[in-house]
Amino acid sequence: MAAYMPQTENPSPAIYIPREWSDAADSIAYDSNTSPPPIAFICGAKNCGKTTFSRHLVNVLLQRYKKVAYLDTDVGQPEFTAPGFLSLTVVDTLTPDLTIPCLKTPKRCYFFGDVSSKRDPTAYLKYITTLYDYYRKEYYMFNESGSPGRTELPLIVNTPGWVKGIGYDILVDMLKYITPTHVVKINISFEKKNLPAGAFWLDNFEGVDVNLIEISSARQDSFNRSVLVQKDARLLRDLRIMAYFRQCFPSDLNITIIKELAQALAAYPPYQVPISSIKIRHLYCEAGLRHQMIAVPRSEIFYSLNATIVGLAISSDASENLPHCVGLGIVRGIDTLKGLLYVITPVPPGILEKVDLFLQGFIQIPTCLLQVQGCMSPYMSANVLPTS
Repeated sequence: MAAYMPQTENPSPAIYIPREWSDAADSIAYDSNTSPPPIAFICGAKNCGKTTFSRHLVNVLLQRYKKVAYLDTDVGQPEFTAPGFLSLTVVDTLTPDLTIPCLKTPKRCYFFGDVSSKRDPTAYLKYITTLYDYYRKEYYMFNESGSPGRTELPLIVNTPGWVKGIGYDILVDMLKYITPTHVVKINISFEKKNLPAGAFWLDNFEGVDVNLIEISSARQDSFNRSVLVQKDARLLRDLRIMAYFRQCFPSDLNITIIKELAQALAAYPPYQVPISSIKIRHLYCEAGLRHQMIAVPRSEIFYSLNATIVGLAISSDASENLPHCVGLGIVRGIDTLKGLLYVITPVPPGILEKVDLFLQGFIQIPTCLLQVQGCMSPYMSANVLPTS
């Protein structure tokens, strides 16, 4: 479903794909074997064009393959999900407009609960390696006799722009674990912001066969120098969250501005979820996590949960610490007397019935939804049931 984007006076500028970018994408798609398919790792500084190049590469790969796998490791500005997720998505349709992001249902998804990996680098890497292992198992290098009808898929790994300090260490760990066939490094003219030259993630004694492709950012200044594209990261995250909850309503419903979405959410009937059927996990607030906050007192759990965005997850014995997430929900009210949570979510009822775990992180309801003049916010509207 296409993402909900409030109307603006000026349309998005056309995306320019330089010849250097086209050659890089073509070399990945056509100068490699179909089996095993290519694994392309896209990296570079913030706002250098990684997402745009990844979208272009998806389109190029789809001209040779029926489907493309996409591992999204940018929890701040993910490509196919709301912020806070790490996901593996299979794409089977071309993107005609590279300026417009769209929401898709991932094949496997984990809720990290924050917009930067700095909150917990260890957990962040665990999610990524688990997603990559899932890709290897389901979509890469099959035994033809043992896997009839299954197709090997190329993989694109989109990464965040945090490439200094701990961010650099995380990136190196990702590269060493994934061992991609192609690494695309996007550079700008300001050298200090770029990643180190060459195969920076390899030790001198390593002889890994990898194609390193270095290209320049498509955005240039008046002196033809590659520069960063300035973006309002918080605004983009808010727009993506609003796009996600816009899916609660039919696509033909006339919702084009923030006020209309706020009014629609305020009037939207919430799901009733029995408290007894749900476990609540406050990410980064559990006792024992290093350098994190203290545990939330049991008497305050419901107060901390009310009027927040939570990850809706399904726990299992096999992955107790890495529950699969199926989407987001807004907790708009809690009735402790009746033992009910009231949740707004676009997740279909059939999937929602399987949810047994709420994950609370630091993904917040966009402020612009809460400050619409003349509109009661989703958790402030008159028909919210009491919490006591």
